[in-house]
Amino acid sequence: MLRSRVALGIGYGTAVVLTALSVMLAASPPTSGPVGPASRLILTVLGFNLVLILALATVVALQFVGLMNARASDAGARLHLRFVTLFAVAAVVPAVVVALFMGVLVNQGVERWLGGRVQTVVENSATVFRSYVDDQKRYIGDHVTVMGADLNREAPHLRSSPISFSHYLAVLASYHAFPAAYLVDHEGRVLARAESADAPPYVVPPASSFQAADEGDISVRAVEQQDLMRAVYRLSAYPDAYLYVVRPVEKGILNHLREAEGSMVAYREAAASRARIQTIFGLSYVETALLVLLGAVWLGMAAASAISAPVARLVQAAGRVASGDLSARVDAEADPEEIAVLSRAFNSMTHDLQAQQEALRRAREEAESDRQFIETVLAGVSAGVIGLDSQRRISAANSQAAALLGLTASPRGRPLAEVAPEFAAVLEAADAGTGAEEEVDVIRGRETRRLRVRASRSEAGLVLTFDDITRLVTAQRNAAWRDVARRIAHEIKNPLTPIQLSAERLRKKYRKDVPTTELETFDRCTDTIVRQVGDIGRMVDEFSAFARMPTPKFAEQDVAELLRAAVFAQRVATPDVDVELEEPPAVTLLADGRMLAQALTNVLKNAAEAVEARRIGHPELDGRIRARLVAEDCGVMFEIEDNGVGLPAKDRDRLTEPYVTTREKGTGLGLAIVKRILEDHGGELELTDAPGGEGALAILKLPASARVRPQSAARTVTA
Repeated sequence: MLRSRVALGIGYGTAVVLTALSVMLAASPPTSGPVGPASRLILTVLGFNLVLILALATVVALQFVGLMNARASDAGARLHLRFVTLFAVAAVVPAVVVALFMGVLVNQGVERWLGGRVQTVVENSATVFRSYVDDQKRYIGDHVTVMGADLNREAPHLRSSPISFSHYLAVLASYHAFPAAYLVDHEGRVLARAESADAPPYVVPPASSFQAADEGDISVRAVEQQDLMRAVYRLSAYPDAYLYVVRPVEKGILNHLREAEGSMVAYREAAASRARIQTIFGLSYVETALLVLLGAVWLGMAAASAISAPVARLVQAAGRVASGDLSARVDAEADPEEIAVLSRAFNSMTHDLQAQQEALRRAREEAESDRQFIETVLAGVSAGVIGLDSQRRISAANSQAAALLGLTASPRGRPLAEVAPEFAAVLEAADAGTGAEEEVDVIRGRETRRLRVRASRSEAGLVLTFDDITRLVTAQRNAAWRDVARRIAHEIKNPLTPIQLSAERLRKKYRKDVPTTELETFDRCTDTIVRQVGDIGRMVDEFSAFARMPTPKFAEQDVAELLRAAVFAQRVATPDVDVELEEPPAVTLLADGRMLAQALTNVLKNAAEAVEARRIGHPELDGRIRARLVAEDCGVMFEIEDNGVGLPAKDRDRLTEPYVTTREKGTGLGLAIVKRILEDHGGELELTDAPGGEGALAILKLPASARVRPQSAARTVTA
C-alpha cells in the first residue's frame, strides 16, 4: 500500500510539473528552436502527460470501483467512498474556474502569436539583412574572378619568382579591398600570402570549400563569430593552387541576419500550426482540469484512510488469525488513540496465542524427535517390535518385524489379525494378565519360522517383541537327537551281532532236521531275521555316524574327481537310473575329502530314491539324475538335479533336521549329515525345485575362501 501511494504521488507530481511546464512554454513569446509554443516537443510532452494522467485516473478509478464493490461488507470502504464523493463534488468548482482561465489564455495567446504587424516587421528585417549579405557575396565573387584571371594570366612569369608572386598577390588584394589573400593547395598549406595589418588570423578552409572550387564554383562562407566572409577559387593555370580571400562585413550583421531569419521561420511555423497551438492549449486545459479532479479524489481517499484504514487493518488481521496465522499484528503507532487501544489489545491477544502455539509446536517436535530416536533404535535391534493401539491395529513396527513376518510393505495401520494371525494366542494370554510369552510357528510361503513372542502392556496399548529362534531350536533338536543317537547306537548295536549269529547258526545246524513241508517257512524266517538285523545295523551305523560327526581334516582336494567318483558309485548302485555328469572344471579346495564324498553320496542316493518313488506311480518314467560342478567368484557349487517326486510344499525347510523324512524307510539323517558337513566347511545346503517344475535340485555351496588358486598352489609346492 505504501509503495502504491509513493508511486501514485510521484506520478501525480510528474504530471503536475509537465503540465505547468507545457503551459509556460505555450504562453511564452515566440522563439525559434524545439521548444516554441507550437513545437512538436510540447505536443509530445502533453501527449505523454495525458497518458500519464489517464494511467493515474485508471488507478484511482480502480480503487474507487474497489470501494464500490466492498462497501456492502466493509465499513471502512463505505467511509472511504463517502469522503471521496464529497471531495470529488468539491473539485467541480475549481474545474470551472480553470476552464474559464484556459479559455482566455488560449484566445489571447493565439492572437498575440498571429498578429499582422508582427508578421510584417519580422519579414522586412530578414529581407534587409539578407540583401546586405547577398551584396557582399556578389562583390566577393566578381572580384575573386578578376583576381583569378590575373593570376592565371601571369602564371608563367610569377612561378619563376616567388617574391614577385607575393608582391603581385599583395597588390591585387589591396586593389580589390581584401585585407588578406592566400595561395593554398588542396590540403590548406599556404603557398603565398598577402596580409594587411588588420588581417584576421589564417584559418584552413574546410574540405567542402575545396570540393566546390574544384567543381568551378566560388565557395563563399560567412563566419558569424568574426564577422567575416571567406572565399576559395580554383586557379586553372597552376597544378594544385587555390585563391583564398577574406573580406570583413558590418559588425553584428551576420548575427542579426540569423536572428531575423529564425524569427521569420518561427513565425511562419506558428502561423502554419495554428491548429497545433490550439490543440496544445486545449490539452493544457484538459490536463489541468483532470489533475485538479484527481487531486481532489486522492485527497478524499487519503483523508478517509486516516480513519478507515485502522479499522480495515484490524479486520484483516482478525481474518489472518481466523485462518491460523497468529503472527498477525496491527500497527497502532499512527492510529487515533480510541482505535489504538483496541489495536493494542488485539496485539496482546495474538501474542499470547502465538506463544502458546509455539510451546505446542516445540512439544510436538520433541515428541517427533523422541519417536524418530526410538525408531532408529528399533531399526538396529535384531528382534522384531510391534506396537498395537486399543483396536489391535499396528501403530509402529520396525524393519526386523516386517522381515520376520515376510511383509514387503509397512504394516502400520493394519490389524494384527490380518498381518500375523498366529499371534492370536499371545494376545489372549496378554488380555488375561499384564504380559505373556509364547513360542509361535509362522509359516510364510514354504518357509517356517519359530518365533518367541512376548507381549507387554503400555499406556498406548500392547507392545509385541519377538525373536527368530528357528536356528536355536534346530541346534537344540540336533543336540538332543545326537544324544539319542549315541544311546541307540550303544543300547541296540551290542545285541545285534548275537542275534544275527544265532539266526545263521540255527539255519546251518537245524535246517537239515526241518521237515520238507516246513523248510520254506524255516528259510524265510531265518532270512528275515538276518535281513532285518542287517537293516537295524545299518540304521545304527547311521545313528552312530550322526552322533559322532568327526572334525574335518582340511587338505587340498580335487573336487572334480570327488564328484566323478560319487557319480560312478551311484551308477553302479542304480543301473536303471541314468546318472549324467557334466564334465567338471578343474577345481582344488581345502576340504575334508572323505566328508565331502559322503555328502555327495547322500545327496545322489536321495535323488535316486526320489526317482524310484516316482516310478511306483509312473513305471514308464525314464529316471534321470544330472550332476555338475559350478565354479564362480562367489564360490563353488555342486548341483544335483533329478526328475523324481520333488520336495514337499510344507515344512520344506525342516528336511535338513534329523529324523525328518518323507520316505517310509528313511531315517531322516542323510540330509542332516550333509548340512552338518557343509556347515563345518563354511558352506550351506539349498533345496529347491528343479527347472521345469519336475523333480528337485540340491545345491551344495562352498565359500570362495576355500578355493585354492593355481598361483597359491604353485607357491605351496615351491615352499
